[in-house]
Amino acid sequence: MRIAIVGAGSLGTIVGAYLADGGMDVELIDAYQEHVEALNQTGAKVTGTTEFQAKVKAITPEQKSGQYDLILLLTKQLYNDAILQELLPFLKEDSIVCSLQNGIPEDKVASIVGAQRVIAGSVEFGATFIEPGLSSLTTEYTQFKQYAFQIGELNGEVTERIERVKSVLDLVGGTHISDNLVGTKWSKLLINNAFSGLSAALNGEYGDIIDHEAGIVSAVHIADETIKVGHASGVQFVKMNGFDIASLELNSAADIAARVQTLRTVMEPSRLLKASMLQDLEKKRKTEIDYINGVVSSRAAGTGVATPYNDLVVELVKQAEETQTVPQFGTNIKAFEALLNEQQVNTI
Repeated sequence: MRIAIVGAGSLGTIVGAYLADGGMDVELIDAYQEHVEALNQTGAKVTGTTEFQAKVKAITPEQKSGQYDLILLLTKQLYNDAILQELLPFLKEDSIVCSLQNGIPEDKVASIVGAQRVIAGSVEFGATFIEPGLSSLTTEYTQFKQYAFQIGELNGEVTERIERVKSVLDLVGGTHISDNLVGTKWSKLLINNAFSGLSAALNGEYGDIIDHEAGIVSAVHIADETIKVGHASGVQFVKMNGFDIASLELNSAADIAARVQTLRTVMEPSRLLKASMLQDLEKKRKTEIDYINGVVSSRAAGTGVATPYNDLVVELVKQAEETQTVPQFGTNIKAFEALLNEQQVNTI
C-alpha cells in the first residue's frame, strides 16, 4: 500500500514517523521546504510525552508522482479546494482518501474526490510543531497508544477497506472504527470547540483553561451549546476515549459544578496541548475558526439554540486575525467573565 500524508505538520510528522517505522511505504507531503529537508536529513523526531525518531521520506506538493492507495488528509480546511483538486491525478479509482481534519469537512471532500473514495476520521491526540523535523506529542503516551483515531465509512458500514485502514493507523496508536461517523465528528468538534477554540481566543494551553474557573466554566457552556445544536440537527454523539460526550449537556445551572469536575478529569491528560489555531495566530495566519466554533454558530440558525460562548470565541479569534496580534489571556478572559456574570444576572 502506497500512502501519502498530505499536511505533515505537528500531527502528520508523528503519524509519518510511526508508519515509516512500521514498514509502511509512506510519503510525508508538506509545503514547508525547511521542514521537508529536515525530515529527509535527520528523520521525523517526536518529543514531549515520549521520545521517538524514524527515518522518513518527505516531499513538497509539486514533487508528487505516481498514484497513492491511501491519502491521510491532515491539511487545514481553508485550503481544501486547491489541495484536493491537485490530488485528483494521483488517485486511482479505488484510492482511499481519509479525512483526519478538524471540523466536519466530509461533504466538501467527497464533492471533489468522489464520495466512493472518502472515509473519515477523528484524531484523538494532540501535538505541537516545535521546529522543522520535530513535533511534540502533548497527549499522555499511554492514552495516545490506546486512543489515537476513530475512523468510519460515510454510511456507517464496517467494510473490508475500513479494517485495512485501521490496521495501518494501529501502527501509530489505538484506532477505533465508528459506525456513526457524524456522531464521531461532532464529538471531536465539541472538544475542539471547548478547548482549541478557547486556547486560541485566550492564548493558553489546555491546562490554563482547566485551571482557571471562568475558563473551565466557559468550556462547559461551549460544550453544552455544541451538544444542543447537534441534537437539534439530529446528531447522536459517540463516546470519545470511552467517555460519553453527550453527558456534558446542561439540564440546569445546578449541573455546572459537576460538569466542570468531569471536564477537568477528562481533559487532564491533554493539559499540555496548545491549539493549532493559536499557533496560526502566532504566525499571523488565518485560522480554521469558521470550521470549528463557527460551525456551531452557523448551524444554530433556526434551531432556537443560543450560542453566545461559541460566538464570543469566534469574535475574539477573528479580531486577532484581523489585527494580526496574539490574544492576551488576562484581557480576553474578562470577556468570558462578563458573559458568565450577565447570564447569572439574567437567571436571577
